[in-house]
Amino acid sequence: MKTLSTYERIGIPVDDVLLRGRLRMAENPKGVVIFSHGSGSGRLSSRNNYVAEYLQMNGFASLLFDLLTENEDRHYENRFDIPLLSHRLVKTTQWVFKHKPLADLPIGYFGASTGAASALFAASRLKDRIGALVSRGGRPDLAMSVLDSIEVPTLLIVGGDDHPVITLNHQAFEELAGIKKLEIVEGATHLFGEPGKLEKVAELATLWFNDYLK
Repeated sequence: MKTLSTYERIGIPVDDVLLRGRLRMAENPKGVVIFSHGSGSGRLSSRNNYVAEYLQMNGFASLLFDLLTENEDRHYENRFDIPLLSHRLVKTTQWVFKHKPLADLPIGYFGASTGAASALFAASRLKDRIGALVSRGGRPDLAMSVLDSIEVPTLLIVGGDDHPVITLNHQAFEELAGIKKLEIVEGATHLFGEPGKLEKVAELATLWFNDYLK
């Protein structure tokens, strides 16, 4: 899976750490999509970079960043610390509010795996500052306590062969308030590694952000 080097390396100060990120700009961007990665993943994720590049080609800026420092990531339990990851996502979003090239753009979230839960928690805190949210193979069930307060238009994308996660997404979908949609990508497993399946995710995400990130 090949991605182009059309991004800027940046550092985001959050509390007492510096989080490393990749910022992609588009010409006259329609919005900016902030990625919240799953456990053990970060700004180098080939799958999320693919989606970010697809969004860039379709007029959206994006920010991929590490929710944990290298030292923090060595402690396995940190990867599943949803309150910590949600806090980092909120703080990074607040940084975007003030970062000049991005400050006036509508903001969306793209959450993968456990990153979907942190995106939902962050959206519940920031409310109408977040315009749209997409989950890829996500665990929205880990944010069950806030789902009935989510007003952000939310798209859940799940692989058709990812049976346990389909069940969890159906349960979370029932609890979600506001505009919502559940898309099952037939023939795809959890990581959407089958030919054409990740492209389908990128297409669905782009359509969702086109519709609601305004």
